[in-house]
Amino acid sequence: MRTTWGRFLRRVGAVCMVGTATAWSSAVSYAALLAADSATNAAYDDGWQAGDNGGFGWGPWDFTGTYNTPVGQTIDIFSDPNDLGRAWTLFNADAPPGPGSGTDIAQAGRAIPGGLSVGQTVSVVVDNPTERQFFRGYNVRFNTGGGNTVFAGTPQSRLAVGTFEYFTNGRWYATGTGGNSTLFDGDTNNGLRIDLTLTAVDAFTLKMTPLDNPAAAFTKSGVLDGPAGSAIDWVEIELYNTDSDYYPAPAVPGAETDFYASYMQISFVPEPASAAMLLAGAGGALAVARRRRR
Repeated sequence: MRTTWGRFLRRVGAVCMVGTATAWSSAVSYAALLAADSATNAAYDDGWQAGDNGGFGWGPWDFTGTYNTPVGQTIDIFSDPNDLGRAWTLFNADAPPGPGSGTDIAQAGRAIPGGLSVGQTVSVVVDNPTERQFFRGYNVRFNTGGGNTVFAGTPQSRLAVGTFEYFTNGRWYATGTGGNSTLFDGDTNNGLRIDLTLTAVDAFTLKMTPLDNPAAAFTKSGVLDGPAGSAIDWVEIELYNTDSDYYPAPAVPGAETDFYASYMQISFVPEPASAAMLLAGAGGALAVARRRRR
């Protein structure tokens, strides 16, 4: 009876070890997709309007903050200069250098229901303009407060990635501690993937990867801006740059003027520490089996 029981426990221990090894491998290699949306989804077949919501896990699109021209969003249908294929497109119809002297801002954002949790990564794929205008630019913001940032509004940016032309020659910035980006608009004008991982309630790791040159990726870690402890519950895309040369119709090829986004997701990679705990538990079970066998 003792021999039979000892064999049983040894087998249980072996199964635990194998199962734990599998769990460890899965934890390292498997990322759970919590939210995803693409501009190619059917929700955008008739264009891009406020309230549209393709994919899953996101709130509907909101264009609050867009002015002076009331419409600054469309679905891109041109092959040039957009390098992403069909894309959500922000444009400024009335902005410098002309023909008018307007100060258009185009904004689009959507909710992260429940907010971004520690260990989760929010990713956005964009294609930036290369035409520059002093004191103007574009952003991808990760906000708290459930909305786009507007003057005197409640939502606040916890981290922003973008450009602001102030003798910067198109250099990307990234707020929060940890230093500015080493990338320029010319490095990323064939597409850029932005990955923001929340490593603690107020800490982050940011990775900016040019799609045509992944080896040039910029990475930094730091502390978020804004109210400590507040949840990142909104992603905002903003263009306040030069007037559009491409919408509503293509112009003579020149510098790129519009801001495109084609895909966004939220993912989570389980920490190996979870598997390590299982491994320790399996080891304990095996040790018990050995003691009882003796």
